[in-house]
Amino acid sequence: MNELESKEKRLREDLGRIPSLVVAYSGGVDSAYLAYAAHQALGERMLAVTALSASYSTRDREEAEKVVQRFNFPHEFISTDELANAAYRANNPDRCYFCKDELFDKLDDLVSSRGFAAVAYGVNVDDQGDWRPGQKAAREHRVLTPLLDAGLTKAEIRQLSRRAELPVWDRPASACLSSRIAYGIEVTPERLAVIEKGEEALRELGFRQFRVRYHEKLVRIEIAPEELPRALTSGMAQKFVEIFKALGFTFVTLDLEGYRSGSLNTHLVKLANP
Repeated sequence: MNELESKEKRLREDLGRIPSLVVAYSGGVDSAYLAYAAHQALGERMLAVTALSASYSTRDREEAEKVVQRFNFPHEFISTDELANAAYRANNPDRCYFCKDELFDKLDDLVSSRGFAAVAYGVNVDDQGDWRPGQKAAREHRVLTPLLDAGLTKAEIRQLSRRAELPVWDRPASACLSSRIAYGIEVTPERLAVIEKGEEALRELGFRQFRVRYHEKLVRIEIAPEELPRALTSGMAQKFVEIFKALGFTFVTLDLEGYRSGSLNTHLVKLANP
């Protein structure tokens, strides 16, 4: 048995010991694999739950539904209202804490009312290196972390997801829309809608991995390094200008470092680890 098989075995055994489980399911590769594995281990004693809010894109919802329809595991949508919290809207570096606290409050209520034993979410080994205040909320709510406990990395989860024929196995990372807004700029439904429209426009242009970073009147477009040559043409630059000025931006920029996950957190990580 190789190392990956040993980790997979531990994950199955850990999940099998839980009487019943609610999985926080966003539709990304981590939560999708966790939901799949929990269904394999627990059958109808698991429930995947997806939270709908202004920070969750229509595209993410569609991707989440595809996996549910294909594998037919128990699933429900709930609504969360993190935007009602002034601390969340303020968009300070701890914003994600208030989002996850709202989510886990709702899931705790569901666990209590429906008789489930626990809640789990899809944090993995690689998530330990970035600025992730949402993990503090998870610890406070005693949310289980099966993928992390099994020692699984993002690459390993993708490999296992591919073996399981999960259609999202190679899906680019997809954080909530609020993560695109520079810290200190208030999160509003209107700004989230602008970001979602901008990212849909980039997808329609054929780009696969990208972010629309919102800096008030300036937009900073991140495109994956391997896709940058296609973005760095005068014709594509003109398309970017047309799209993003129509969305209300005064200045349209392309980040020459390309897409990198959590780029708005870079200075926070440096401050925490001088």
